[in-house]
Amino acid sequence: MAVLIMSEGELARAEILRDLDEDRLTIEAAEQLLGLGRRQVFRVLSAYRSQGAQGLISKKRGRPSNRKMSGETRAEALEIVRQNYADFGPTLAAEKLAERHGLRVSKETLRKWMLEDGLWLDRRRRRKRAYQPRYRRDCVGELIQVDGCDHWWFEDRGRRCTLLVFIDDATSRLMQLRFVRTESTFAYFEVLRGYLEAWGKPVTFYTDKHVVFRVNKRDARKGDGLTQFGRALHGLNIDLICANSSQAKGRVERAHKTLQDRLVKELRLANISDVDAANAFLPGFMTDHNARFGKVPANTKDLHRPLTVRDNLDEAFTWRETRTVTQALTLHYDRQVFVLEQIPAALAAAGKTAEVVEYPDGRIVVHHSGADLPYRLFDKERRVDQAAVVGNKFFGPLLAQIREDQVRRDADVKPRRSIRPASASSAR
Repeated sequence: MAVLIMSEGELARAEILRDLDEDRLTIEAAEQLLGLGRRQVFRVLSAYRSQGAQGLISKKRGRPSNRKMSGETRAEALEIVRQNYADFGPTLAAEKLAERHGLRVSKETLRKWMLEDGLWLDRRRRRKRAYQPRYRRDCVGELIQVDGCDHWWFEDRGRRCTLLVFIDDATSRLMQLRFVRTESTFAYFEVLRGYLEAWGKPVTFYTDKHVVFRVNKRDARKGDGLTQFGRALHGLNIDLICANSSQAKGRVERAHKTLQDRLVKELRLANISDVDAANAFLPGFMTDHNARFGKVPANTKDLHRPLTVRDNLDEAFTWRETRTVTQALTLHYDRQVFVLEQIPAALAAAGKTAEVVEYPDGRIVVHHSGADLPYRLFDKERRVDQAAVVGNKFFGPLLAQIREDQVRRDADVKPRRSIRPASASSAR
């Protein structure tokens, strides 16, 4: 038994013609229902009587359109789009194909081709992911969101700087604030030390994917996959989670907006224009802010753990790297040559690895097998390569210094102009 595939219109036409054939409808009524003339009604009725419902199926079904473009035209159009208009939408790409290449393709045809070849995504797949709200953590110290905000905190009274923000997820309370010149590893070490000494160790820190917190090189095969900050937290038994989006750490992102409004104005009223004075101002501001905007936690238990004698913060907050000791008892670190003194411990380290530990105050110690190896720096005159790679711990301060020098140079070359009193509308 053959199965016929018919459209809804063809099925409706078959029912009308059946009723007409069985004299349940007049020709005039069939004309109105089918929307055809009298002659066309007799034509389709004749096909129905001779072939049945199959005679009503369109003969063009399954056949290519007479206006279908050739495969060569399709391939040519898509190749031009790939080479010249990869980031264009179908409408604009169709316009450029006609204007610049003399190739006329309708925008809907080009849209279909681009969708089939993955050059364009439909609206559903282009729609941004919806980030639904999540509940707060129950206890204080269960999850601390951490982020840095680079902003003109002193407006035009001082230079641009970064505010490091530690906020509790359960209560939205500001746990630690600190102004620093740049968002660097040692800057976070300094603020984290103040946090731990004030509150103790939380369960988890929640951050973004800044290079301080996460190794972002896909081909990084050496090492344990931890940054210097991550290594310090691992040694203190504190978890670190890196968010995949800014919406995921919305608590601290929204706090930035509040601080960029309220804190900036409070600093203006207090006539503060430098980092040291601003850091001295922050404790009072935090107390007032938490009293206004802090929430009551769902559980009154505080999950912060006190520091113990085993938590050596001086050793935890250091920059540590592994270097190979040569047979000449030398090693390279930070573009310098360290010459080890010829003591038994150093001789035993030849051809092996040693750990170079740099402290926040600039002091550097070389460790091997639990012993400190005395050294001296090998002084040699060499040309400084201005394009040399700068380590992460110094990269932020270097950029700040370059930016400051550029502003100073721009100020020196500007022509002097008469100073006019600012109007009341433009005065801050």
